[in-house]
Amino acid sequence: MVLMDIRMPGLDGLAATRMITTDPRPAHQRVLILTTFEIDDYVFQALRAGASGFLGKSTEPAELLAAIRTIHRGDALLSPAALRGLIARFLARPDRTHTFDGDRLAGLTEREREVVALVATGRSNDEIAAHLVVSPHTVKTHVNRAMMKLGAHDRAQLVVAAYETGLV
Repeated sequence: MVLMDIRMPGLDGLAATRMITTDPRPAHQRVLILTTFEIDDYVFQALRAGASGFLGKSTEPAELLAAIRTIHRGDALLSPAALRGLIARFLARPDRTHTFDGDRLAGLTEREREVVALVATGRSNDEIAAHLVVSPHTVKTHVNRAMMKLGAHDRAQLVVAAYETGLV
């Protein structure tokens, strides 16, 4: 787990996050961005770079600890609805570049695609399980397999993949 700022001397936090999350040596390294610059563009760039969460420095210590625990579990820090709205806004921009190739979805089963689409709508594993009439454990298995197949580190990146590939 890495706690990262956006602006740092030498190398900015976005570039450092990208280096950390793409380096295969520290397997499953998660990055939480903690910054005074709570700008939507930075949030999106941080998620694109592989960050699992984004917080402002005005966050209370108890909230920061809860965020660290959330990211350590492998979840995204932003609420699913906030994450969905932010990603939808930025993915609608005509100047965006694609991180996830739509052909990569071909490796997903139909059920995994369905689960990823539901994750992208902001639903929790329990909500997805109720919707699909399966157990939460089954949903977690589908989420984990989809993450592995798409090379996503966490649910935040699954949401990015779902929007960028046109699944949602």
